[in-house]
Amino acid sequence: MRIEDEIKQKSFANEYVKAHVNILFTSSWLSYATTQELKSLGISAHQFNILRILRGMHPTPGSIKELTERMIDKTSNASRLVDKLISKNLVLKAKCDHDNRRAEVIISNEGLELLKIASERMDGLVEIFSNRLSNSEVVTLNELLDKFRG
Repeated sequence: MRIEDEIKQKSFANEYVKAHVNILFTSSWLSYATTQELKSLGISAHQFNILRILRGMHPTPGSIKELTERMIDKTSNASRLVDKLISKNLVLKAKCDHDNRRAEVIISNEGLELLKIASERMDGLVEIFSNRLSNSEVVTLNELLDKFRG
């Protein structure tokens, strides 16, 4: 559906303004769909992101700083997110052997199991891309988004 129809706006000042609104709207739409898929599992999209990062590092632990650097949303509080994941037994945190100021975080077996389920649900969202865009269109979309961020 066209952005004009989605937000019931007849026109935009120019195509750049339209693109700005379109990207914001689409990001919000995708974020909401992601949140809805993860809600029943008891985790947020930010927590899901932390778990995916830790799975990618597994079995090597990561520091809070490393998690922050790799997160999609750089404004999220990785330390607070890790604490919530600890309370759900999805990650473990310990002091670093060689640096007492650094905490090491690793995904737990429960975290790996939950992430497997969550990832399957996210696959359903990713299917939206393959159902609506060709492979070459997705490649172009990725190239344009990368170019935009510069």
